[in-house]
Amino acid sequence: MTSALRSGSWLDVLKTRDLSLIFTARMAMSVSRAIAGVAVPLYLATLGFNGVELGVLYLVVALVAAGMSSGIGFATNKVGAKTFMIIVPAMVALAGVVYAFSANTAILFILAALASFGRGAGAGAGMVGPYQPAESQLIVNSVTPANRNRAFSAVSLASTVGALIGTGLAALSGHELVARAVAVAVFRPSMLIASAAALTASVIAMFLSNQPPKPTHPVAHKQDRVFSFPQRSRWLLYRLWVTNTLNGAAVGMFGPFITYWLYIRYHANEVTIGELYLVVNIITLGSGLVAPRVAQRFGSVRITSWLRIAQGLLLIPFAISPTFVIAGIIYTVRMFAQRVALPLRQSYVLAMADPSEQARVAALSNLPSQVVMAVSPTLTGYLLDNVSLSLPFEIASVIQTISAFAYYFFFKDAAPPEELIPYATTVQEQPPDGTADETPTVQ
Repeated sequence: MTSALRSGSWLDVLKTRDLSLIFTARMAMSVSRAIAGVAVPLYLATLGFNGVELGVLYLVVALVAAGMSSGIGFATNKVGAKTFMIIVPAMVALAGVVYAFSANTAILFILAALASFGRGAGAGAGMVGPYQPAESQLIVNSVTPANRNRAFSAVSLASTVGALIGTGLAALSGHELVARAVAVAVFRPSMLIASAAALTASVIAMFLSNQPPKPTHPVAHKQDRVFSFPQRSRWLLYRLWVTNTLNGAAVGMFGPFITYWLYIRYHANEVTIGELYLVVNIITLGSGLVAPRVAQRFGSVRITSWLRIAQGLLLIPFAISPTFVIAGIIYTVRMFAQRVALPLRQSYVLAMADPSEQARVAALSNLPSQVVMAVSPTLTGYLLDNVSLSLPFEIASVIQTISAFAYYFFFKDAAPPEELIPYATTVQEQPPDGTADETPTVQ
């Protein structure tokens, strides 16, 4: 194995200038997301929003986020990833300030859509906003293939640390003001802190480099117009559209409602829910360290499939838990599995995509899931209000488990390059014109 393909230590990976900046910016952004994930649903519920109305809000948020993410994915090669790493967090910061002082429904809907409030709910890590395709491309360009899983896991660890800080701040702000029993007074400082954290992420991104990826095919420049479909990676996209659509339908059934569900199911307040998320984020801190090791041991596709099966199956006992404590324990285990799998899945997609198409693939691969994720919350809101508090989670469990089996079936024979090298295997190359749409096969 050549020196360029050897993996370095965690410290070596984080010494990379751009990756260290991405790490810090992601941490700040996750602080913002975690606070908003606790505060916004409870604030809206206090204002009188029911499950259906929250479902409509999350529908709007998801559709706008899907459009923004796709646009960013297509434009990244032309505009530069750095631009979106600055602009999107700045928009979130502005929205947080306005949210802190407004109770106008129209304004709340518009700003929630622009700031993606309602995405990355629950314990607050994972998705950080529609600029993620640009961020993913920067991560890949910052490290060697052998260090890619470690880099994505490091950024995922930053998310968990940021979420840990954010949920801690959300719980503390609630403790300080709980005696006043005024929802707006509790909510306002939380959102101002969230706004400051998002602004910090925007400022940090200003120091990133802005180098576009180099195409691998001599005809790439003819195909890489801003809105051109990623032809060389279409085999990957078609399969991801199936698995991500199923997974998106499942996540949309429960993800945006975790905080609201805990509120109505167990009558938990912002302090209690914030403390649960705080514990979850402490326990799952080690997930970023575990992910590269299990991928190396079992393979990225296999371990991602196993962990998604576990996530799906755990939704049922979570939904029928008799107490908040039991539900919290199950949720913690599920979040650990999710946080091990997430960076590996993101890393895999970027590894298998053509370098000149990575941002577009990152955006388009999630587009169908974002659309179904937008529709699912409206159904969930109706079911929570009129049918059952557990049924949405049970439906989501079945769908997510099916998506895991589909993911394994589609990708079990398409390992990323770094998993082939140690075993002296090769990947069949695609024709130089980049027109093949068959899955690379291991020889």
